[in-house]
Amino acid sequence: MLKRILAVAALAALPALPASAETRVTLKSANAGSSYYMMTVQLAETLKEATGGEIEATVEESQGSVQNVKAAPRRGAGYVFTSPPSLVRQAQKAEKPFEGETGYDTIRTLFVMPSVTMHFVVRGDAGISKLEDLAGKTFVPGGRGTFTDRQSRAVFKLLGIEDKVKTREIELSGAVAAMRNNQIDGFATGSSHPTSHVTELASSMPIKLLSLTDAQVAAITGADPSVARVVIAKGTYPNQTEDVQTVAIPVGAYTTSATDEETAYKITKSFWQRKAEMSKKNPWWAGVAPSDIASIGIKLHPGAARYYAEAGIAIPDAMK
Repeated sequence: MLKRILAVAALAALPALPASAETRVTLKSANAGSSYYMMTVQLAETLKEATGGEIEATVEESQGSVQNVKAAPRRGAGYVFTSPPSLVRQAQKAEKPFEGETGYDTIRTLFVMPSVTMHFVVRGDAGISKLEDLAGKTFVPGGRGTFTDRQSRAVFKLLGIEDKVKTREIELSGAVAAMRNNQIDGFATGSSHPTSHVTELASSMPIKLLSLTDAQVAAITGADPSVARVVIAKGTYPNQTEDVQTVAIPVGAYTTSATDEETAYKITKSFWQRKAEMSKKNPWWAGVAPSDIASIGIKLHPGAARYYAEAGIAIPDAMK
């Protein structure tokens, strides 16, 4: 009995083991199988490698940016998500679809993601060489209610063909299959470029990416300052022999003020220091530069601000 008491006393006298230094974060992006979901998976792996396991990231599938933003006030520390900055601004102003909701003023920027680039894709044998030629054609403008759908319809209205295009409302996966089966003449998709489903489609059948004119780009960006001109360089997709001018909307990676400064700093630093390495596996990262952070416009997290100050990256006063 005495031996047992002495053993228990000896164990009690041992110093306590240090708590685990691991920090768990949640990365929420898009539907599984989408390019943004693939980006998020790669980012989770990168964070773990870059921090030596100090940050352990869990990837969650999402139904889109609206869901990502709506969850922000409720998820607390370590919640990292993606969204166009325009949507975050709508939430902070309690505009549709965030009427009557609060808590969005805690959202803070970490870094910039590859932009959502508009692709107007048509069959190579459809006799379509410019956007105006979509009049009388069957076209899928994008998933209902998405940025792609809204932007496609805005372009059609601008060109005066809004009532002339035979639009069909089907999911993107169905649109790709419909193209292969000659059931539609084309579809629009908003994604980083290159995007895998367009690459695969271009490898299996003749397709064409439609380009916007300078005047069309000017009209679109003038009507919606949240979008910007983007060029999909020739050779981005199989058999693409010319540059394609289009528009895109910037996308940011955010957290909330509930996330501690050190964690936000490590996430931001890991992203930029490993971006070139990530680009070797997925080229869409190559189109992102630190100077692009100014396009987000949402206030920085103090941890991210510390990294940009150390790196000598200029930040607009409105984001500080």
